[in-house]
Amino acid sequence: MSVLGDYRERGFAHVPGVVPADALVAMRARADDLMHGRVVHDGLFFQLDTTTGAYDDLEFGNGWQGPSDNYRKIEKLERDPVFRAWIESDFAARVVREVIEGEIAIYRALLMTKAASGGTVLPFHQDAGKFWGLDRDPPIQIWTALDDAPEDAGCLEVVPGSHLRGLATPLGGLVPEPLVESSGADRAAIKVPARAGDAVVLHNLVWHRSGTNATGKTRRAFSVCYMSAQTKCTRKKRAPRSFVRVFAQ
Repeated sequence: MSVLGDYRERGFAHVPGVVPADALVAMRARADDLMHGRVVHDGLFFQLDTTTGAYDDLEFGNGWQGPSDNYRKIEKLERDPVFRAWIESDFAARVVREVIEGEIAIYRALLMTKAASGGTVLPFHQDAGKFWGLDRDPPIQIWTALDDAPEDAGCLEVVPGSHLRGLATPLGGLVPEPLVESSGADRAAIKVPARAGDAVVLHNLVWHRSGTNATGKTRRAFSVCYMSAQTKCTRKKRAPRSFVRVFAQ
């Protein structure tokens, strides 16, 4: 089946070896530079990994806390030219334009890391719903492996076809544990190990998760969520967000 066929039917498509070698080397090096403060961009979001591996132990709002290989997440990487080049790569343009008509923007571009020390469990979730503060749900994201992500490194796990059932809750985000149990998601989930340079095209509504890293090697991935440029931010407590447009004609 084609990439778009798998994406539409199963909610994900694994695309091996899509990243050019020079781009992969550049993104790995830039990830190291950002984590260690050798390259600095205003406004990036940083979050350190937990020491326990428990999602509930994550801390928010601390920002960059000094040089470390243990940052779990770095957001707003559209501000970095090395990552921006992959955001707007020919591969991304071909796939995303088949899903989204008209002008395209990104909701977020982030580095997701499982530290060599183990990283943190990410429970089943959907990347959509009221939690995201948008007037419509984004339809597609591209997850790119910067390092090998075998099963024991906390690879992606996906419940095929779960996107076809819509949102598990109106809020979106984490799927409540009672729904996980009643749906049989633990039995239905399949692991999607990846090699460095592979991409996984994900539907935002597909249930997915990842475990901890037992390899003793860092597992980094770059994830970009694409949406219609007509999407509006609905948050009220702060000024509405504006979103970066990509794939300019």
